[in-house]
Amino acid sequence: MKIVDNFTEKKPLISFEIFPPKANYPVNTIYDSIDELYKLEPDFMSVTYGAGGSTKDKTVEISSYIQNKYNLTSIAHVTCISSAKNEIYNILTSLNENNVQNVLALRGDYPKDSVSDNFPTNGFKNSVELIKYFKRNSNLCVGAACYPEKHPDAKDLDADIKFLKRKMDAGADFLVTQMFFDNEAFYNFYDKAHKKGIDLPIITGIMPLLNKNQINTIVNLTGNTIPEKFRRILDKYANNPEALKEAGMSYAIGQIIDLLSWGVDGIHIYTMNKPSTAKKILGSISAIRSVLTNESKSYQ
Repeated sequence: MKIVDNFTEKKPLISFEIFPPKANYPVNTIYDSIDELYKLEPDFMSVTYGAGGSTKDKTVEISSYIQNKYNLTSIAHVTCISSAKNEIYNILTSLNENNVQNVLALRGDYPKDSVSDNFPTNGFKNSVELIKYFKRNSNLCVGAACYPEKHPDAKDLDADIKFLKRKMDAGADFLVTQMFFDNEAFYNFYDKAHKKGIDLPIITGIMPLLNKNQINTIVNLTGNTIPEKFRRILDKYANNPEALKEAGMSYAIGQIIDLLSWGVDGIHIYTMNKPSTAKKILGSISAIRSVLTNESKSYQ
């Protein structure tokens, strides 16, 4: 099923993101996690790449497993920064052959030691070009990324929203945010985006921060703000791994409850391939999710 069609049937959507195992591990090591996540009845699962764009050859394979074993909607991440058009064509062909009907079209990170303007011959310079390619050459549902605190390469949030409008005009069907930890930053972004005419469904990305290494990595990678109230929690329990894990999970659940109460189109949980994380979150919001789903049905 196309994700954009899901919004006509229910709201909010609940989805999970997973990533392939490292290149030296067999792909089937992820399947047990997928099997457990499926039991939680998400509306879809997305499959990203490994760090730095590695393991992208496994993304379509795993997306196909989700789609064809369980008939569960899957979405494959596709980045274009280091791919020639024939590589994207091959991915598109494979998606069609495996009945995967959704892609998240991304520029992707520049490979290490690369020159920023050193694009492959006959390649793509940005996600707008990739979205246009998919829309011209397929019947795929195409998602795009958005950044509540702006993309790291953008001059400022206003400039980033202008580029986001180009993604919509190129044919993007819905948006998924980068993970964020300050809901007020998302609400500010949402208001500014709508004033600029961006009216696509926006699914909010949430990742529980459960250990110190994870916190440092994510903040350095994304440049996201850590709200002061969350910083106090992290500092308080920095030397107690179990307490930090519990506090990080509680903060993420609080974020999700606030977002659901505000009326977001969906929650996308970055699971880090851990079904226990997703299970705990869904167990904590089950009553709220039920109320909102029933409200959504009553308006149809």
